[in-house]
Amino acid sequence: MSNQLFQEARRFVEMAKSASPAERDSAVEKAKNALSSAFANSTFAEQRQLQQMQNELEQ
Repeated sequence: MSNQLFQEARRFVEMAKSASPAERDSAVEKAKNALSSAFANSTFAEQRQLQQMQNELEQ
């Protein structure tokens, strides 16, 4: 069984990375919210991946 919140966070991060400049701020906020929600319900390995995704957003 896959972690739905983890998958959703990954999808939002990808959307934020490819968002247009006008949509970027909103997309990043949505991605950060999804990452936060996923983090509490994830395994340690998933948490490490979520942290990497968050680092990608901040670059």
